[in-house]
Amino acid sequence: MRGFVQTPPNVVDQMVAMLFRDRRPSPSDRLLDPGCGPGAFIAGVLRWCAREGVEPPQIVGIELDPAHVTSARERFRNDPCVCIRGADFLDCQNQDRYDFIIGNPPYVSILQLSEQERAYYKSSFVTATGRFDLYMLFFEQAIRLLDARGTLVLVTPEKYAYVASAGRLRQKLAGLHVTDFVLLDESAFGSLTTYPAITRVRHSPPGPCRITTRGGAERIVNLPSDGASWRFHLRDGRPSLLTPSGETLREFCDRISCGIATGADRVFVMPSDHVPARLEKFAWPTISGRQLTMAPERIATTSSILVPYDRQGDLLPLAELEELGEYLRTPAIALRLRARSCVARKPWYSFHDSVPMRDLVRPKLICKDICAEASFWIDSKGEIIPGHSAYYLVPRVAALLEPMAHYLNSSLVRSWLRDHSQRAANGFLRNQSTILKQVPIISEVARDWRQLLGEHSLSADGDSLAVHLEPLP
Repeated sequence: MRGFVQTPPNVVDQMVAMLFRDRRPSPSDRLLDPGCGPGAFIAGVLRWCAREGVEPPQIVGIELDPAHVTSARERFRNDPCVCIRGADFLDCQNQDRYDFIIGNPPYVSILQLSEQERAYYKSSFVTATGRFDLYMLFFEQAIRLLDARGTLVLVTPEKYAYVASAGRLRQKLAGLHVTDFVLLDESAFGSLTTYPAITRVRHSPPGPCRITTRGGAERIVNLPSDGASWRFHLRDGRPSLLTPSGETLREFCDRISCGIATGADRVFVMPSDHVPARLEKFAWPTISGRQLTMAPERIATTSSILVPYDRQGDLLPLAELEELGEYLRTPAIALRLRARSCVARKPWYSFHDSVPMRDLVRPKLICKDICAEASFWIDSKGEIIPGHSAYYLVPRVAALLEPMAHYLNSSLVRSWLRDHSQRAANGFLRNQSTILKQVPIISEVARDWRQLLGEHSLSADGDSLAVHLEPLP
């Protein structure tokens, strides 16, 4: 079953205890487990009721996977209070209301969905925006089915609390009472790194929320009422020391983007000293996030990338690629290139990504996509093509390179990025262009940068380009 993750028994018991913390169930109550799988939460509810001497409520489990439906029905065949329905929780027109809802929704990102699925979900769920995940839609559907004064407890990745794509979900939760947000240990689901969190919601007016950190510390906070990020509440509850001026990094850059994905690095990327002489005129220095290992300074590259594009970013015809064309037509290499998914929409020897060469070959800053702490390196000559595991920032004028690198590598900005970036495995941070664009620029720095923009113009291929100060789209 796509996105199914078995919930450990100790997490199940913790969530069931939270579900019934303020109100014990009665036989007339209705309890729902959406995406119930083989029935871990149903078993947990029955276990709790037996231990507490409480007659269980009417329990409904909804499950799409036929194998899990069969398994759950067999498991609870002697429990008349349990009903297992074979259905798609996100597709069913269930109008029932439930006093209790508990579960572990499937984790399936938009990248794993077909175009047809994406279109359906976007037309059916207000939370299906940006790079949404199915668990966000499960959250929305569960809220819709929660009865007045009902209680909802779900375990999901923590990132819905702060990523931009979950803003609509946070807006929905802002109208209810999120009573608890518990950050589970990173190893709670074994080797699966999800940074899980348990959310408990009451269908009642908003009120204080108890945040429990992974270290076990607790604090009571008032979550934003407008769907804004909860990020700083999940840290120490203190606002960032970085006081914004209203201007952000995107206003001083012409591009902030992920590096280039070829879809076949073994073909296009090689050690610089291994580039055949006949291919040297197509080779550009390149660097991956992993190769950014020194303290932030000028970059020294040891790898090259073969680029079948001109300086305008247009893919060159094979006839004009000369020796590179011959290399790419080598049977084993051509077979590998033709096997890529991007071939369905573009020529077989192109890169997987579009190639904005006019920006790539300008002076820029480069940073890792995943890092322990954000750092920014200067490519002062504009000759390095960043790989897909790096990000690059192109200042509007080259004169901003040094001051921008100094500012972004400051403790203030690093602290802000720690508070706003997604988490990756082993406590690392994941840089994203959406977050980098939002880095606040303090007033005195913004003033100095504006002055530099006014004093300099950017030249490319001998042509003077006007400086545009409007925000990027």
